[in-house]
Amino acid sequence: MTDAAGSTGHGSTAYRGTAGQPLADQPTEVVPLDRYEIPHETSYDPAHATQRFDPPSSRRDDDHLADLLGEPDDTGDGDDGRDGDQDWAPDHSTAPVSARRADTLAGLLLLLAGMAAGVSLLVVWVNGGGTGLDLVRAGLDDARQGAATLGGTGSWQPLAVVGGGIALFVLGLLMYAPARTHRFLGVLALLVSLVVAAGVLVPLADANWNLPRWAVGAWFTAAVAGLGLLGALKALSTGPKPR
Repeated sequence: MTDAAGSTGHGSTAYRGTAGQPLADQPTEVVPLDRYEIPHETSYDPAHATQRFDPPSSRRDDDHLADLLGEPDDTGDGDDGRDGDQDWAPDHSTAPVSARRADTLAGLLLLLAGMAAGVSLLVVWVNGGGTGLDLVRAGLDDARQGAATLGGTGSWQPLAVVGGGIALFVLGLLMYAPARTHRFLGVLALLVSLVVAAGVLVPLADANWNLPRWAVGAWFTAAVAGLGLLGALKALSTGPKPR
């Protein structure tokens, strides 16, 4: 729009010129920059001129997309505080588990101890004496009369050997049952073997350790105590085996 003076523009002297003069030939005026107010938001800061513009993180976009789709967070930034690998980890523990197994060697030793006690019933224990079965019958008769009679006559010793042999045979069978450990059975076998050993050593000590008086049956009674102790120690020394 042209005013009466022949100038164009918005009334500023920077846009005034001679009427009829082309716009390209009109004189220009340099206006200082401080005459205009520049908003603070659009001010130019040379300190930030060399800063690099970083696009939004792709992981943040992926997380936002996963939230919209309802997918589990496997990036390790979930609300539960666990890593992404742990979110998909199995629930079972990786610790070693004790295997259930049988203690065949301890069971075999205890079974042999019980068999030795059974064989001792058929043979003579002491030269010039009766068989093991006769001694057991005499011990049962004294037991019916009372504990004082049983202890005074010494007839408890055959009962301890034969009864302990039967107990060791049963414990030997239990050793073949699968279990994590057979130490409890080993403790029971150790106690029984000590009773059997007392039934063998006490009469030998009363005879002043006169081994020539021993017959075949007495050696079988010693085998009951020895095999029982070996089987008990084997069961006690064998711990659980991890798998």
